[in-house]
Amino acid sequence: MAELITTRRDDAILYVALNRPEKRNAIHRGLLLALVDVIDRAEAERDVRAIILYGEGPVFSAGVDVTMLRGDIAGDTPPRPFRAQVGDMQAALSRLEAVEKPVIGALHRYAAGLALELALACDLRVATTDCELGLPEVRLGLIPDVGGTTRLVRTVGYARAKELIMTGRMMRAEEALAIGLVNEVVAPGEHLAAAARLAGAIAANAPLAVGLAKKLVDLGHGLDKHTFQQLELFAQSILLRSEDVGEGVAALAERRPPRFTGR
Repeated sequence: MAELITTRRDDAILYVALNRPEKRNAIHRGLLLALVDVIDRAEAERDVRAIILYGEGPVFSAGVDVTMLRGDIAGDTPPRPFRAQVGDMQAALSRLEAVEKPVIGALHRYAAGLALELALACDLRVATTDCELGLPEVRLGLIPDVGGTTRLVRTVGYARAKELIMTGRMMRAEEALAIGLVNEVVAPGEHLAAAARLAGAIAANAPLAVGLAKKLVDLGHGLDKHTFQQLELFAQSILLRSEDVGEGVAALAERRPPRFTGR
């Protein structure tokens, strides 16, 4: 049986692919658990400086695996409360979000429901001009329950998130760019190249600083200004002792590119 998640390395960038093209990369719990395993391994690899998440085949992902959803509705899943099973899926996306390496979602053609929830757990997103994005769960009598409501509010704001979630409508990539849901829109077929350019620009920087900057923004979002600034001080006091700071300052003085090691 084909692997649900496949990976390949290109220098400091790890490409992670949803690999169910025959099912339009429909997402079930097994796929998310496989993704967590990949993220755990990537976190332990010092040479991995950025991660690109994309989908094999014609679409990024059609969203939730309908077979799994039907089983949940019929009560065919193992004897655990439904909320506990959804909690496992929430934990999987939170694990992706928490890795101290930048994760870039490269979206093409379609990212609906659970697929967009997965993309929202990435740090940055690029999308093709023909990509449609949305959270249509209310059309099924459900809500986005794998972090979709939480992360969408934090990404596009309170009123816009309400409108998108309560209407369940799909939007084109240009609108997603205008509201800050994606960071860049590119021509069809160019999403991986665009994500690689973005990942390369980030990977050229000191990895400890990038990782702590990511964590700082995630933890500080919504805090009062004073507490957020205290977190900045703690993070900077840690970084000041790193070898990379000495290398960065030396490279600046010597007018050469820095050679960061992540130490």
